[in-house]
Amino acid sequence: MKTLKKKRRVQVIAIAAVALIAATALIGYGMRDGINFFRSPSQVAAEPPAPTEVFRIGGLVEAGSIRRGEGETVRFTVTDGGASVPVTFTGILPDLFAENQGMVGTGSLRDGVFEASEILAKHDEDYMPKEVVDALKEQGVYQEPGGS
Repeated sequence: MKTLKKKRRVQVIAIAAVALIAATALIGYGMRDGINFFRSPSQVAAEPPAPTEVFRIGGLVEAGSIRRGEGETVRFTVTDGGASVPVTFTGILPDLFAENQGMVGTGSLRDGVFEASEILAKHDEDYMPKEVVDALKEQGVYQEPGGS
């Protein structure tokens, strides 16, 4: 009698372990495209990612770099003070998108140009995404809001 109980207990534990492993694998498989890593322009210049990798890039829009005129396509350069990366975006930019302002873009790097599928701009005059602030501080060019 005890042997049968022990055998059932081992079977239940084994089935539960297999189910847990399968669930973890399915969750990982489902999230593989939903995770976008952040990179600063200096990191992109130092180690360019594969053309198929989708990631986020952030920094300041370089002064004088915004070029419009190819339909809805806009070209500009994003910098963190250490390196600059050219960006193209087709679509409507956020209202607060401007030169010398913080931005974060999602897309991929092809032939040295970041092709953005989404552009986010800062919310108000004091806000900048944490990743952008960290990248600018790392380069030594970050200025506190309200400072000159």
